[in-house]
Amino acid sequence: MSPHSLGLLLLVLVTLLWGSTFAVVKELGEELPPAVLIAWRFLIATLALLPALWLWRPRSAGAAPAQRGPARPLWRDGLILGAWLIAGYGTQTIALQTTTANRAAFFTALSVVLVPLWLTVAQRRRLSPALWLALPLAVGGLGLLSWEGGALVVGDFWALACAVTYAGFIVALERMASRHEALRFTVAQLLTVTALAWVWALLTVPGQLWPPAGAWGPLLYLGLAATALTTLLQTVGQRHVSAAEASLIYALEPVTASVFSFLLIGERVGPRGALGGALVVVATILSSRAEGHAHPELPAPATAEEPG
Repeated sequence: MSPHSLGLLLLVLVTLLWGSTFAVVKELGEELPPAVLIAWRFLIATLALLPALWLWRPRSAGAAPAQRGPARPLWRDGLILGAWLIAGYGTQTIALQTTTANRAAFFTALSVVLVPLWLTVAQRRRLSPALWLALPLAVGGLGLLSWEGGALVVGDFWALACAVTYAGFIVALERMASRHEALRFTVAQLLTVTALAWVWALLTVPGQLWPPAGAWGPLLYLGLAATALTTLLQTVGQRHVSAAEASLIYALEPVTASVFSFLLIGERVGPRGALGGALVVVATILSSRAEGHAHPELPAPATAEEPG
């Protein structure tokens, strides 16, 4: 298998793993408060990735990432991005307490449309034709999804908040990622999310910190497979796949989320919801290709180094 084909396969696997998390988090959210769920998930992922720091090496000895802008401490950028990350994970986990997994996935996918919009406004540029088309498609798709699922619930607004905060994470990541080696920067973000989540849990639910026995399997899956493993697979995969190709693969995440939601917890999408979801996916592809960069998942290293 060629490196390019292997990269495509790895990114498809990553997207499948991401898609499965919505149903798992929704079910697990019935047993654990959001803060506790996130705290354990990221503690497990961080502990799993720490040994990789001793195995991961830059492509050449002494190589340093290309710098854009003034040098900044790793911990500072990791803290900033970690704060964006926990905002995204927190709002998404809270959303899944009251909305369906497939609706949350499509609502969250709106972040891909918001990123170029955010950059366009910040840089005072004109909207591209692709973005002009993507925006009404995304709004129409979300409208169809909401119409099929009945009246908007509070979880839908939390899912929209997740899209906004995740868009902020992507914008900040693009600005900071080239300043640091990929794996160490990712671990710095995971450590920040872990610390902030435990503070959140200790302040809000100090008596519910230990998960019940039945929660450990899903927690290990989320921490090891859907966070630590996907981080490493994406780092390797995106070395051999263009940003445009990666964005097309990532656009299928809400589709895979709907499939897993049906298989794991029996959620169904009717004709209106399917049409709405398709419109969101098309809007996602248009906006990603308009900007020419891929859509990183939470969390995603933006640069890739070979293991060695």
